[in-house]
Amino acid sequence: MSTPETSTPETTGHGDISTGVAGGDSNASATRITPGNALRPEDIALEVRTGLVKPSGDIAEYALRLGDDALILAQRLGHWISRAPELEEDIALGNIALDQLGHARSFLTYAGAGMPNEDGTAKSEDDLAYFRREHEFRSVQLFEQPNGDFAATIARQFVVSYYQYELYRRLTGSTDQTLAAIAAKAVKEVDYHRDHSSQWILRLAGGTEESRTRMIHGLRTMWPYVAELFRDDELTQRLAEAGAVVAPSSLKDDFDRLTAEVLAEAELEVPDVPAAPGGGRQGKHSEYLGYILAEMQVLAREHPGASW
Repeated sequence: MSTPETSTPETTGHGDISTGVAGGDSNASATRITPGNALRPEDIALEVRTGLVKPSGDIAEYALRLGDDALILAQRLGHWISRAPELEEDIALGNIALDQLGHARSFLTYAGAGMPNEDGTAKSEDDLAYFRREHEFRSVQLFEQPNGDFAATIARQFVVSYYQYELYRRLTGSTDQTLAAIAAKAVKEVDYHRDHSSQWILRLAGGTEESRTRMIHGLRTMWPYVAELFRDDELTQRLAEAGAVVAPSSLKDDFDRLTAEVLAEAELEVPDVPAAPGGGRQGKHSEYLGYILAEMQVLAREHPGASW
């Protein structure tokens, strides 16, 4: 059985991102609608409206998972705007949050095409972002963890960026052209996120005794949620067999190797901590998600006819 993973090269640090994108075209337009290249949320919405794309139920559920991950993380990172330790970090974290929001918009728009309203029309990205209850979200629990101090946020972002890079890199080879196109844009952005987080790991670990202590604590706080990222289930198994996605478990070896290299350079150890139960893909969330959704949804639910 061949999956998209077999057609992509081994990850090698922070080099030319084109080596991880189908076709290797580093000059491909960010809005060109062809397999392996990028696709904007507006492009997807147009194709949905005109009937050019309609995902299967399984693909829609998978896209919902990735959209929810990105949406919740964008909300978390947005809290750092005006609160980061330096002005450049206000801008950097804000830009990363906007990247994640863009990924969320694309995935949720595509998911909505396979999740019709009662009148048969496709659900919009706003329908899925603002008008679902907590148990209907499919984000893994890592993304909803509190920001904590700056080191804890960096630890979460370190895990997320290395996971998303491996995921999107392989999804560029998906047999589902829309997933491949979304991933082609996202992987270029996540490569920056990966470099940003690793540089801060090194900086904090090699700084003062206080910054190193906080970095170690941040990693230990976030690491219990790593295991959930790589758990296969019936949905991902079916889609992986069809070549549409890769099994989450297949990402773990490269993730482990590359994150361990950064931690070794920082003279830090991979945290040896018990795995959290998880369950976010099945709608089982930590107590923190409800607060995030309340912030996002209160105005939308009070004024459902408004244009956001």
